[in-house]
Amino acid sequence: MKTYYRPIVQTDLARPADAKTLAGGWCWFTEVETLMRGQHAQVLPARAVPSDVLARLCTPRSSICDLDMSVPHLMGILNVTPDSFSDGGRFEEADASLEQARSMVEAGADLIDVGGESTRPGATLVPVSDEIARTSPVIHAIADNFCVPISIDTRKAEVASAAVAAGASLINDVSGFTYDPDLAQVAVDAGRPVCVMHAQGDPATMQENPTYDDVLLDVYDFLETQVERLANLGIAREKIVIDPGVGFGKTLAHNLALLARVSLFHGLGCPVLIGVSRKKFIGTIGKASLAQDRMPGSVAVALEAVAQGAQIVRVHDVAETRQALKLWQAVTTGDYNDA
Repeated sequence: MKTYYRPIVQTDLARPADAKTLAGGWCWFTEVETLMRGQHAQVLPARAVPSDVLARLCTPRSSICDLDMSVPHLMGILNVTPDSFSDGGRFEEADASLEQARSMVEAGADLIDVGGESTRPGATLVPVSDEIARTSPVIHAIADNFCVPISIDTRKAEVASAAVAAGASLINDVSGFTYDPDLAQVAVDAGRPVCVMHAQGDPATMQENPTYDDVLLDVYDFLETQVERLANLGIAREKIVIDPGVGFGKTLAHNLALLARVSLFHGLGCPVLIGVSRKKFIGTIGKASLAQDRMPGSVAVALEAVAQGAQIVRVHDVAETRQALKLWQAVTTGDYNDA
């Protein structure tokens, strides 16, 4: 039976001499939680972890889009769609999208994620030509005006190819490279890093009674399989980011189960991206029915993801999250660097 090893992550200043550094970053651990399907979890010392597993947990992650993965980063969300759940229609026009990109860069976004097809629950498929028309001009304009990496949020090879030609540095696929069989080859040919996300079902149907045997382990197994598949296709493991896909084919309970133990995903040996910004479960727990009122809860969950070692958090509210992250880092380390 397969055993999964989740580092029990710490950021305390009082670090034991035998502590292991998580992924070359800002967190450490001396113990792990072992998980097996149908079995009670156990806590073991880190020294009991098999050497190959420990290596994946501890090996420093390579830079992604020239961003150092030993520190956390903010990915700003730029939806150039008429129907995204939080900001649909606000940034469809070229001037509005470029101004929003400027605002996010000035607020401290390390990447800009451009999407031309809503992936909210119930969203319908957008034709390739429409998605390219929405995204490529915006990516080109951002690349011309700002020194910031750009990712293209798409499931489709033709859209990704056009985006790369326009200046996109990363391909972010919410289907985990299961929708379009040609998409991975675009990344291989362009030498671009990718983000592999887990989703159960497609946006149109994903919230219609999603079920799992064990959501944490099922998502881990899916991502492990996809990372290996992409590596075999020619995308180096160090160029793969993974995302457990909070809110994509998951209930509130599923989302919380993933977030409570999100440090498990460091065992894949890849940078971890978490996207929770303004999602429905934050509104449910935080009593905020309108997406635009979910900033405080979004920031809270983003900080917990960073506390578990997530290298990238995907956010709408860049300025607020950057401020919170700076304060979290300052009070965690007892030091302040204005760089």
